[in-house]
Amino acid sequence: MATENQPIPLPVTAVTCLEDRAHIERSAEIDLTAGVQRLRLGPISALAVDRTLHAELTGEQQATVLDCRIVRTWTPRGPLPSADDSALRLEIRALEEERLSLSHRRDRLIARLDLLGRLATDLLRDIAEGTGNGETDEPRWTRELDRIDSERDAYGEQLRAAEARLTALSGELMEARQAIELSEEQPAELIGHVELTVQAADAGPVRLRLTHLTSCALWRPAYRAVLDEDALTLETDAMVWQRTGEDWSDVRLTLSTARSALSTDPPRLAEDRLTLRDRSTAERRTVDVELREEEIASLGPAPVLGLPGVDDGGEARVLHSAVPVSVPTDGRAHRVPLTAVTTVASSEYASSPELSPLVTQVVRFDNTSGHALLAGPVDLVRGSGFTGRGTLDFTAPGAPVELAFGSHDDYRVTRHAEESRDTTTLTQRTLITRTVRLHLSRFSAPGEQGEQLVAVRERIPVSEVSAVEVRLRKEACAPEPDTVDADGIARWALRLPPGGQRTVTLVYEISASGKVAGL
Repeated sequence: MATENQPIPLPVTAVTCLEDRAHIERSAEIDLTAGVQRLRLGPISALAVDRTLHAELTGEQQATVLDCRIVRTWTPRGPLPSADDSALRLEIRALEEERLSLSHRRDRLIARLDLLGRLATDLLRDIAEGTGNGETDEPRWTRELDRIDSERDAYGEQLRAAEARLTALSGELMEARQAIELSEEQPAELIGHVELTVQAADAGPVRLRLTHLTSCALWRPAYRAVLDEDALTLETDAMVWQRTGEDWSDVRLTLSTARSALSTDPPRLAEDRLTLRDRSTAERRTVDVELREEEIASLGPAPVLGLPGVDDGGEARVLHSAVPVSVPTDGRAHRVPLTAVTTVASSEYASSPELSPLVTQVVRFDNTSGHALLAGPVDLVRGSGFTGRGTLDFTAPGAPVELAFGSHDDYRVTRHAEESRDTTTLTQRTLITRTVRLHLSRFSAPGEQGEQLVAVRERIPVSEVSAVEVRLRKEACAPEPDTVDADGIARWALRLPPGGQRTVTLVYEISASGKVAGL
């Protein structure tokens, strides 16, 4: 069996980026000889999933893939220095050699000083013994002591200089190693190659297509909305991250919301046990109620903490890039343009004083992009430039879209709420009357003209039990709400001239029978 040792390049030609991984497609033209042969292709990312590796051969020549596997090799950096090292590495080597030489010199100086100390001790003992025996040789003793002291001073000064230089060398070495770690140090790399065993009836060229999954790649949708009077331009982009170990250069990029990791997991079954019991006498006499805050929302996935997934409305969506894309393997976010559409938009100023004292510009338009808009962040741009960042929910093709383009400082809204409670003696019925007053003011710049329409919304409780009734007192409201929907949202359309003020009064009653407890 013939074996090809030189690796054949196998570049990435197409990528399907999923929610938390990527499906890689590679292709190459290879020349086969008749018979069975083993080819070495690559290098490829070492993060490739072995069980997803698939290879197929196409062309006029009849060829069959007998075996396909990934072989990974570890290539650490050589430990020995070479003449091709950079100036920083050569400097580190010189500093290490100098530090080693100074360490040896310091050891010799310490040994010499220790020897001089023992010599001085022996000389002083000789002087003491000679003096006790009546011998006096003062000139010799003085000369020897002076010589020992001068040598000790000289060697001591050399030792202090060597230790100071060693301390400085340690600091220089630490700085040089930090610099080389940031600039040149490369960790050992794990590289993968594909070993392909094929059998060909005749010699000739064939086309190889190889696919596999790889981790460390993901994408999320992102948008840019530009408002120009009554026209809105919505640009759909994809933020792509990848750290697979190899660059994607001029590849056909496809973005998919399919979750391949969950395709083989069966749904989990949990026990749901129901128990029936008779109500007690006290429970029959009373009805427990409570005020509950509930968000008005449509069906969709529940929000999760951390990095959000791709909200596709429960159906796998596929988007394509119109031009080839290059994404380096640096782990950073890269913005890939997908589509751009300009449509007619309507705008209004809206306020919900119970939630926020701000008046926000809300823009409404239809999704005419031709594809579903996945949930993601939106960069908001209008005439004055970048105004902030919002959130776009999942929107089907042709469905209406709402975007908030930030608040306006020209308006101020204050809210005051009052409550009174009364209980009738005969029927023990509780009557709660709530009065909400909204004060809306417009502070306009000098010379500004024209009225502006502001939509003000306030909520009214909605009862779910017959024992509690909620009634809007229209005769006490000033002005009466324009509309009140089934969710209890009252809406007023107020026109304010420059410097104008308006006051809205909302009055409603909550009536509960004597059996109700909890209000």
